[in-house]
Amino acid sequence: QVQPVESGGGWVQAGGSLRLSCTASGRTFSSYAMGWFRQAPGKEREFVASISWTGGRTYYAESEKGRFTISRDNAKNTVYLQMNNLKPEDTAVYYCAVQGRSYTFILSMDPLKYDYWGQGTQVTVSS
Repeated sequence: QVQPVESGGGWVQAGGSLRLSCTASGRTFSSYAMGWFRQAPGKEREFVASISWTGGRTYYAESEKGRFTISRDNAKNTVYLQMNNLKPEDTAVYYCAVQGRSYTFILSMDPLKYDYWGQGTQVTVSS
């Protein structure tokens, strides 16, 4: 079993930046694709971005393209989400998740394709 742990959330003014980190242990981290999701109060969890096990392929929700960048450092067992030009509508709890099959990168926004989830980190963007 693997347990992702997110960090890096906080409060920022609109137009600012934050970098989220997700560290996962308990599996061969470098063998699994990872993703970021977010959930705002009263809304469903939504896909933000995902990355293949090597880091060579990425996939973004349309609204985040150009502002967010997902990356990973397998030597550190860590996935990052760099968020720039943040907007108040980006306010949410951000979750890191692990796809279920090794050496497979599923291009899907469906949370059900992810087996393990972190507890989330709050991001608040003020106007």
